[in-house]
Amino acid sequence: MVERGAAGPANPVSAHHVPVMLTRIVELLRPALERPGAVVLDCTLGLAGHASALLEAAPTARLVGIDRDPDALAVAGERLAPYGDRARLVRAVYDEIPEVLDELNLPGVDAVVMDLGLSSLQIDTADRGFAYAVDAPLDMRMDRSSPLTAETIVNTWDRAELVRILRHWGEEKFADRIATRIVEQRDVAPIRTSAQLVAIILDALPAAARYAKKGEGRGSHPAKRTFQAVRIAVNDELSVLQRAVPAAVDALNLDGRIAVLAYHSLEDRLVKREFATRSTDRGPRDLPVVPVELQAELRLLTRGAEVPAPDEIETNPRAASAKLRAAVRIKEAA
Repeated sequence: MVERGAAGPANPVSAHHVPVMLTRIVELLRPALERPGAVVLDCTLGLAGHASALLEAAPTARLVGIDRDPDALAVAGERLAPYGDRARLVRAVYDEIPEVLDELNLPGVDAVVMDLGLSSLQIDTADRGFAYAVDAPLDMRMDRSSPLTAETIVNTWDRAELVRILRHWGEEKFADRIATRIVEQRDVAPIRTSAQLVAIILDALPAAARYAKKGEGRGSHPAKRTFQAVRIAVNDELSVLQRAVPAAVDALNLDGRIAVLAYHSLEDRLVKREFATRSTDRGPRDLPVVPVELQAELRLLTRGAEVPAPDEIETNPRAASAKLRAAVRIKEAA
């Protein structure tokens, strides 16, 4: 579903929000936004931290902001209200880029930003159920009109399917133990809250994994990987991303730029693969001249994945796992 609207007054900004690698993303994308009539597409608008900074840095640019979460769109609408009709907000899943641009009569865009992390609004709103550190109903939906919830997955998916998502989407080496314990517990009583699920996870893990340390400091929370896997399943995140990154590249005008922030290896791997494919000539190595139709479409702007500076991680711990990749379109779309 696509719902359009100009940015305007909405609910007060109620969540603390620190955009990740903000200065670097503006630096990477601004050259593409200095041309007349430039448009930036924020595929994961969230609370509009990156969007507002880009509009500020490029005073003549326009923004199309996409988010599936109506609560985030409401907050972003207020934040972007000072920019008037320079900002258009769209309720949609971000793999719907072609449909969104078609409805807005935009043949292409000059810059794309994707921040694949959860927004502060989702993490800090207790009843959304995303955070393992806060007891809340097991929800985890980015769009609360969607029927599938974390509670449904935990209580109805069979053990083999739970093992699969924990292993592949959570990269959880104790997936079998955790899935077995979930099934045992739900046979006694339904699992309704995040605190119940955390307790089950902790009970399933060996003591060494429960209290493991990483380097000189604590490792990640023992429930992090399970919550990640369930959240990905609820929101179909990797399938959406697999469709969205090619669609975003296809939407770029010549010399347009794209920047993507990923927060775990599964996301980053998909982005890396797409960028690598699009930035490599597809002709045989022994050809003296590569035919135009086989030439690379992108040039990479980052060497590998860039990460936040230590001082940013210190002030914003949620940035710690971020990886940034960026590229520029160097060949017209076929």
